[in-house]
Amino acid sequence: MSQFNDVSVTREANIYFDGKVTSRAVHFPDGTTKTLGIMLPGDYEFGTEAKELMEILSGDLEIQLVGEDWRKISAGESFEVPANSSFKLKITEVTDYCCSYLTQD
Repeated sequence: MSQFNDVSVTREANIYFDGKVTSRAVHFPDGTTKTLGIMLPGDYEFGTEAKELMEILSGDLEIQLVGEDWRKISAGESFEVPANSSFKLKITEVTDYCCSYLTQD
């Protein structure tokens, strides 16, 4: 899906790592939220509260989930991160992403 309809967007940006990672929250009528953002090259670590689905729209990166080896992710691919966890990223080029916050199964 390249466009979201009938949503509201939080005007203020989420800014992390001295502005190297930014996003905006998109709120859907069913109560779900996604963030759309950009990550500049660098190494980052994030924590999660909810389960997340990270869709990489453009760019290349490496990810390491807790207890796993590093793996490469490219544009068009995605990965899930469990709730109450963390993950490390090595961003190798400007990366555009969509993060969906998933309900627990």
